[in-house]
Amino acid sequence: MVTPAPNLGIIAGAGALPGLLAAAARAQGRGLHVLGLTGFADPAAVPVDDWIHMGEASRAFALFRAAGVTDIVLAGGVRRPALSDIKPDIKGVAILARIAARLVPGIGDDSLLSAVIAEFEREGFRVVGADEILTDLLAPPGRLGAVAPDDAALADIAVGLDAARKLGAADRGQAVIVLAGAILGAEDAQGTDALMARCAKPGAILVKAKKPQQERRADLPTIGPNTVTNAARAGLKGIAVEAGHTLVLGREDVARAADAAGLFVIGVSA
Repeated sequence: MVTPAPNLGIIAGAGALPGLLAAAARAQGRGLHVLGLTGFADPAAVPVDDWIHMGEASRAFALFRAAGVTDIVLAGGVRRPALSDIKPDIKGVAILARIAARLVPGIGDDSLLSAVIAEFEREGFRVVGADEILTDLLAPPGRLGAVAPDDAALADIAVGLDAARKLGAADRGQAVIVLAGAILGAEDAQGTDALMARCAKPGAILVKAKKPQQERRADLPTIGPNTVTNAARAGLKGIAVEAGHTLVLGREDVARAADAAGLFVIGVSA
């Protein structure tokens, strides 16, 4: 007798990833309950069962338990909210107080997400990574598409990987733009698309890598077709991501978009 997979709960932010996870969970025959974060989740991209505000911890836990959820995945983009945007319930206030006690001023997203995950586990849920549900999401080594980087690009990628790892070690971001051995810019709270727009230079390369201390169950580096579109708009020569540690949403679509734009997308080892 095959044991059914545990029911999955998705905390859905922005972007395509929550919808891909929901479709995969249903294909696996898993029970599913999606909580959409108000102001972030797109109901056109993911089937939302209930909406919650940031800080509504009691409600989120109760809704998941009522749906028989045991496994939870955090998926999709979420910008850091202003304090006025957080609407905590009673348990949410207690959780925010515990998280605040663990963190220091200026703490990065990885440490904050680790603290949030610890709170879900404190409530008895198991938090899983998106790559545990969609096992083919991780970038493979080698190029996606027909275009390959030349020797100059490979040298820039090596510089970019080193810079991205240092940026990540400081828990500040996951991506840099490099050109001719020089770092033109680093990712900040505005994200990768804003970085490319800010550092639009013909021939430059976007390099993304996971943080050395990365919490793999949330916020792994991610690219998709829109990343390629924005890279082409910025005049970039290509995109390099850390193989095995970067999520690629729609691998075939990414390859097609890269070929159409004449730029490379490649998975490399750090």
